[in-house]
Amino acid sequence: MPQQGKHALEVCPLSNKGGIYRMWTVVYIAPNRIIAEQLKEILAGEGLLVNLRSSGIPHLGDSGSVEILVPESEVEEAHEILSSAIAK
Repeated sequence: MPQQGKHALEVCPLSNKGGIYRMWTVVYIAPNRIIAEQLKEILAGEGLLVNLRSSGIPHLGDSGSVEILVPESEVEEAHEILSSAIAK
């Protein structure tokens, strides 16, 4: 089963707006890119900013694990949304 709640922070330069960096936190580790993209759409549909980052073994490509990251300020909301989505 995929891991949830891994606490890792990183500065994401892609989100640099006016010199302010956002801290991104891993809220879920999906087993593959397809599931990660589906969960990203759900979170984005609720208005959250979302980034995906491959993790694990590089040669697995889209079959490898993918971390789902949100800004640190949106972690609690993301967990609630993901818990509801995964329970369905």
